[in-house]
Amino acid sequence: MAKRANGSGRSPNGRPNDTRDRLFRQQTIRRPTAISGVGIHTGRETNLRILPAPPGAGICFRRTDAGNVEVPADLKSVSSLELATTLGRDDVTVSTVEHLLAAVYILGIDNLVVEMDGPEVPILDGSAMPYLLLLQAAGVRPQNASRQILAITSVIEIDRGDKWLRASPYPGLRLDYTIDFEGCAVGRQRLQIDVDTRSFERGLAPARTFCRQMDVEQMQRAGLGLGGSVDNCIVFDEQGAVNTDLRFADEPVRHKALDAVGDFTLLGAPIWGHFEVLRGGHQLHYELLRELVANPRYWTWMRGDELPPPADRPLEADRPPTWLPGFAAPAT
Repeated sequence: MAKRANGSGRSPNGRPNDTRDRLFRQQTIRRPTAISGVGIHTGRETNLRILPAPPGAGICFRRTDAGNVEVPADLKSVSSLELATTLGRDDVTVSTVEHLLAAVYILGIDNLVVEMDGPEVPILDGSAMPYLLLLQAAGVRPQNASRQILAITSVIEIDRGDKWLRASPYPGLRLDYTIDFEGCAVGRQRLQIDVDTRSFERGLAPARTFCRQMDVEQMQRAGLGLGGSVDNCIVFDEQGAVNTDLRFADEPVRHKALDAVGDFTLLGAPIWGHFEVLRGGHQLHYELLRELVANPRYWTWMRGDELPPPADRPLEADRPPTWLPGFAAPAT
């Protein structure tokens, strides 16, 4: 990306440049918005009210049913990573934040308050698409504050034997994600994608959460998955999806990549790098982010006007969903 010729944040023809605004300036939503739904693990109905926040505020969850305790969306707040990302403060938690945070990340939103009257962010249809559409309808506006991007400068790897995650320098956010689920039709799937607003909307946001049929009863005995249904979760047996049609042939790995984008939001800044993941999940994502924060030698802060241009076109994974009921397909 060429450096700005002036400080206006405008393109050469004098029109506002949304891409530059997302790189150079912090952003929030233009107007409050709201949505309600059940939590996939608690089964409880929760009402969300999403509000603009001032520059530098970051993303914060506010539990209106628990004394208005505020839980920042950052790495220090992580309290559990079992089947979802849970944040906590003063014994107050907010769980399953990753789908909402993924939509926040891809729209370049830095500052936001999420009021909620329950412990779990609604699962809605199991994907990030409802949250993406909700925030797009609320509008995104730049703020009078600069932002920086965390750019990976050297290779860093988290190796846990049969699972690992490697990050290396790259001018953008690229995911090379592989999953491997035995005992069901998911099997081994690999996704390679350059993540930007367009590829996220078309190739990641619609992908829904999933589980193996053999795990359903075990989860419910543990008090999890109590809000799961045919409307918000794909269940796989050895032959295939047992309760719904797929939106993509490789929907499970796309959902895992979506989760990664949501977890990356906990860093508190956009991140540029090439992330190769084998059998990843919330725990592995968190361990990498924690290692990055502890070791600045692997990265540097960069302003938007200092970054090289991202790849011109996403990889082949940027293709429209085959099935998306209830939502308008993005323009091609």
